[in-house]
Amino acid sequence: MLLEFFTGKVLEAFLVKKNEPNWLVVLRTVMPLGLSYIPIGLACGVLLHAAGFNHLLTALISVMVFSGGAQFLIASMLTINAPMTTIILMMFFLELRYALLGSSLSRYLKGQRLPFILFFAFSMNDENYAVNYLKFATDKHWKPSQALLVEHYSLLFWTVSNIIGSLIGSALTINLSVVDFALTALFIYMAIMQTKSRLTILVCALSGVLTIFFLVWMKSTLGLVVATLLASLTGYFIERHLLAHKPESHLLYKVHDPTGQSAMEEDSDK
Repeated sequence: MLLEFFTGKVLEAFLVKKNEPNWLVVLRTVMPLGLSYIPIGLACGVLLHAAGFNHLLTALISVMVFSGGAQFLIASMLTINAPMTTIILMMFFLELRYALLGSSLSRYLKGQRLPFILFFAFSMNDENYAVNYLKFATDKHWKPSQALLVEHYSLLFWTVSNIIGSLIGSALTINLSVVDFALTALFIYMAIMQTKSRLTILVCALSGVLTIFFLVWMKSTLGLVVATLLASLTGYFIERHLLAHKPESHLLYKVHDPTGQSAMEEDSDK
């Protein structure tokens, strides 16, 4: 009797999950991501309001840009009256990674019409890309339409959080120096999470030196763009040369892995 009861409950739970509507299945999948958006989205909304964005503009930029890093960048550079061309160029290079992310998902979107591809690309960001890539790689029943719905849910969570943050910001008096601190903290975190080898540390140091030099020399925030390009290209060519001619170089030694696997564990696996 007990075994039959337990088996019946398991089958019932399975059938309920199997018969769930598609929107609920996707919502269940994206919920952890959506909840994680709330605190950073609130902070972003507060800072955008401090930078001069009203509630409507905050909602529009949340939908049109849909990138925490880019929106923090916009808020910071507007507070220092940076030229619009510099802001656009910085955003372009910051968001250029989506070309690589999108290409890795292209094989799962074969057969889709161009409007669907454009709509999908418009609402893709780092986090919903990770969710969709994992689902496509592990669930053979995951559909492009479900992947698009993941993006829409995440966009909804982010936009609503930004708007609420803007409303909170309108009720608070915020020192604009906080915007610079928030952006600096955000990009320090991003740099640390991407520091996988000693070469990355070297390129970061080079980027800092070049940034100071070009900002002083050019007397314009356009120096940030020039420094970023030079440091990135230098790192790329050094890495390419080392991989081809000195694969055992200490500069390629892994010092950090976002997956949590240490360099020593990788060597033991090999």
